[in-house]
Amino acid sequence: DNWAFLYAQRLALKQELPLHVCFCLVPKFLDATIRHYSFMLRGLQEVAKECAELNIPFHLLLGYAKDVLPTFVVEHGVGGLVTDFCPLRLPRQWVEDVREQLPEDVPFAQVDAHNIVPCWVASPKQEYSARTIRGKIHAQLPEFLTEFPPVVRHPYPPSCPAEPIAWEACYSSLQVDRTVKEVEWATPGTAAGLAVLQSFIAERLKSFSSHRNDPNKAALSNLSPWFHFGQVSTQRTILEVQKHRAKHKESVDAFVEEAVVRRELAENFCYYNENYDSVQGAYNWAQTTLKLHAKDKRPFLYKLQELEQGTTHDPLWNAAQLQMVREGKMHGFLRMYWAKKILEWTRSPEEALQFAIYLNDRYELDGTDPNGYVGKLQDGGMGRGGCLWSICGIHDQGWAERAIFGKIRYMNYAGCKRKFDVGQFERRYAP
Repeated sequence: DNWAFLYAQRLALKQELPLHVCFCLVPKFLDATIRHYSFMLRGLQEVAKECAELNIPFHLLLGYAKDVLPTFVVEHGVGGLVTDFCPLRLPRQWVEDVREQLPEDVPFAQVDAHNIVPCWVASPKQEYSARTIRGKIHAQLPEFLTEFPPVVRHPYPPSCPAEPIAWEACYSSLQVDRTVKEVEWATPGTAAGLAVLQSFIAERLKSFSSHRNDPNKAALSNLSPWFHFGQVSTQRTILEVQKHRAKHKESVDAFVEEAVVRRELAENFCYYNENYDSVQGAYNWAQTTLKLHAKDKRPFLYKLQELEQGTTHDPLWNAAQLQMVREGKMHGFLRMYWAKKILEWTRSPEEALQFAIYLNDRYELDGTDPNGYVGKLQDGGMGRGGCLWSICGIHDQGWAERAIFGKIRYMNYAGCKRKFDVGQFERRYAP
């Protein structure tokens, strides 16, 4: 279920050539920990096995793409290169670096297999909100939301087989924090991810539209870790979920809104706004209102360590933080509350954003994702109130002015109590 893979195989079949798959394993990536890397590597073991069955060698190259891929291309006499897409600056830089190092006669293509409507096709500019991108995406879904053709057993074998992969050596090559442990509830890999998708459709989809904002109810897809690591395709998920529209129309429509429109809106923001992870990326009204209230007296001031350990005065906030630390996934509704309180309890909007992104990228299994920066309550699949949405009002509007927040949408404990049984959640994630 990967359009970049499918395109590469089609090119290879047309030219009657072998097809190679390479994954460049970088030693560190932003604030990712062994929790993220283990999930990714265990998923890749499944990919390697599937590739072998398809007569397609899978190569795991240790190091940054610019250092290992051009050499591989030359040594194997590779005739063309195809890569996937990610709107974040580091992966985009990797693509640029490879482009500069590649032999001139090797064509290099990029396919957005990450989104259903390719990011640069959905819109040529940064969109203001869901309202402005929704029509553009829905208008193009008939063209792009189609069934996948299969990847076939490749008829042209490589002249030399892939080197066996020393998975243990891969783990020891990483320069990442090993104290944030793997989680038990989420088994990596496509097979496990598709099983979660089936359980969502069978058990939780019916209550998605009515209960997705209640952290005590099992109504979410929980698919974000598999989406994030490309182990389950969003497009496959939508194709499967849409088969149940007749029975659960409201839930299916709500899910499409979050997993397609909101998710691709976040990708659009990161692609067209180079300040997607800083206050400078916010709209002028939000920057102005935050600046105006930057010196307002905070009711509490917490250090990063106190936040990380969930030792604030607020039991709901602590429970949400501990859910993320223990399970690698905080409920989408609470992610908004969580990030907004960080704005209220830190010295400045800049510090709040820095802390929120750090904690999100360190503990969330779907950290370091466009939706972590700007997604809005996306438990269609991504399950996160994005940091810039919550703290800087991205894709939101100005609200009545108040201390600290200015015109940024406010949330408080009493509001959460009106929405769901806060006590039940606090007891479940007690320190």
